[in-house]
Amino acid sequence: MHPVLFRLPVSGWNLPFLGQLGVVPIYSYGVMLGLSLVVGWYLTLGLCARAGLDREQMANCYVVTAVVAILGSRVMFLVTNPQDFHTLSDVFAFRGGGLVAYGGFLGGFLGSFAYLKLKRIRLLPWADAAIPSLASGLVITRIGCYLFGCDYGRPLGSSAPAWLARLGTFPKWSEGTVAEGSGSPAWVEHLSRGLISPTATASLPVHPTQLYESLVGGLLLVLLFSVRKQQRFRGQLFFVGTFVYGVLRFLLELVRDDPERGTVPFTAPRHVLLPVCFALFAIAFTLTVSQLVVNPLVRKALQLVSFVPTLAAAIALQPDSFSLPARVALSTSQFLGLASALAVAVLYWIHDRAADANPAAAMALEFDAPGNSRPSELRSSSPDAQPPDDET
Repeated sequence: MHPVLFRLPVSGWNLPFLGQLGVVPIYSYGVMLGLSLVVGWYLTLGLCARAGLDREQMANCYVVTAVVAILGSRVMFLVTNPQDFHTLSDVFAFRGGGLVAYGGFLGGFLGSFAYLKLKRIRLLPWADAAIPSLASGLVITRIGCYLFGCDYGRPLGSSAPAWLARLGTFPKWSEGTVAEGSGSPAWVEHLSRGLISPTATASLPVHPTQLYESLVGGLLLVLLFSVRKQQRFRGQLFFVGTFVYGVLRFLLELVRDDPERGTVPFTAPRHVLLPVCFALFAIAFTLTVSQLVVNPLVRKALQLVSFVPTLAAAIALQPDSFSLPARVALSTSQFLGLASALAVAVLYWIHDRAADANPAAAMALEFDAPGNSRPSELRSSSPDAQPPDDET
């Protein structure tokens, strides 16, 4: 792993605003971020075309969404890590990462909403086409995080497999590798805690949570395309993807250890807070997303299993008698994961009931007045419905 993929020798170049250049480093995270935007572009626009959405308008929407998403992710990082910003130029220094996934998610959502509202286009059909690109973005950008070494996890136990320990060991970089610091973020953090000596060549083995989340993105991508085959209403893919990511991101945060995560200003006993959060996830899953499972026995089994983490956490985290229970706070991403999962669960339930009452309207692409039949209502309810010839 290395934060710089390669360096461009541009000695002697004198550019406006940048001045005299020497050797320009091409950072791993920036390359992966750019690659994720390109992959997302083709994936989203392809799905938009198959859903019958206007390609030109959706292309413009993608650009707006991507730009606002990057700004949102930067703003979220700034809010959770104000100590890292000393000058205005620091705000625009993206070379070393400094983006928060949930900030990008919220920023992209607001950007999409504003653009589509202006164009009088329904948000949910676009959201269904865009959510798979968010999953593919997780796959790609988290590899960039891994190469840079940020967003790492807690130290592994001595019983961890050797291959996992190798994946989770981040090196001390040579001086001058990056402008900030002389080692990977995990190495720097472990050194500051006194866990390793200044002569150590690598950090302690930690959970490679970047790769965990990259796998989460891959699983989400498979799940979304599976749900797409049985889609009943516009927004269903978006709701499912947001809910599942919220749950998995909450769990991943339990083993994250980087100080940049940020926390919400509320604490509660650990043996109370976590079981309550797990119970809320389980109830929401039982009432909404679990209904996607057609087999009733399998569905019931999954609903029961969803409550196992609640019971396990309540038992395992119960403090000893007469001891003061440890109080903990949710990380920023845990709070947002919980809040977004519960919010889309409510929306899922509402739209699912509406789809039972009016299947055609549930799959409409446009807003229609009551009793006013428009072409969007007459299209096939399949997510692959093609637009009529006069709309291509």
